[in-house]
Amino acid sequence: MTMVIILGGILSGVFTATESAAVSVIWAFFVTMFIYRDYKWSELPKMLHRTVRTLSIVMILIAFAAAFGYIMTLMQIPSKITTAFLTFSDNRYVILMCVNFMLLALGTLMDMAPLILILTPILLPVVTSFGVDPVHFGMIMLVNLGIGLITPPVGAVLFVGAAIGKVTIENTVKALLPFYAALFMVLMAVTYIPAISLWLPSVVL
Repeated sequence: MTMVIILGGILSGVFTATESAAVSVIWAFFVTMFIYRDYKWSELPKMLHRTVRTLSIVMILIAFAAAFGYIMTLMQIPSKITTAFLTFSDNRYVILMCVNFMLLALGTLMDMAPLILILTPILLPVVTSFGVDPVHFGMIMLVNLGIGLITPPVGAVLFVGAAIGKVTIENTVKALLPFYAALFMVLMAVTYIPAISLWLPSVVL
């Protein structure tokens, strides 16, 4: 039911993809407290306290990532890297591989939101000049940065998952190693098979 509410709301235009996260939280709270009744109302303050603690970790990471992104912008590091890519090769596939390496590296150091804001206006004109569809590039960026969210040293989702599961980052990363390999293969498929990214928009839109 949760997926129906989220996808139905997004596709129908009732709310955005970002707002769907808040809707999911409200739905999960309703199901937990009124249908399954897994928790008592007396436990609500404790749950809110745990939520705030987890949220504080995420907010601190985002704050530091935003500050780091601001410094990178002042130093014009992304534009210098892009220029280096263009001088390195004029082959589209090589450029896409370089973009992947760049996004993966930066994705492990910064949060997804500031990276999208910083790198999209820089990289989009570069890849489109090589004939890459903007939607295709968007999917490449999201997959790369999604991998970065679960990769140390600044993987926000990695830290949150470890905190919720009450396990160390080291043990979490060891358990994720097979999934990193699978995600890398998915990334290569998304990068070099544009139809994976473009067939659904072509059908829906």
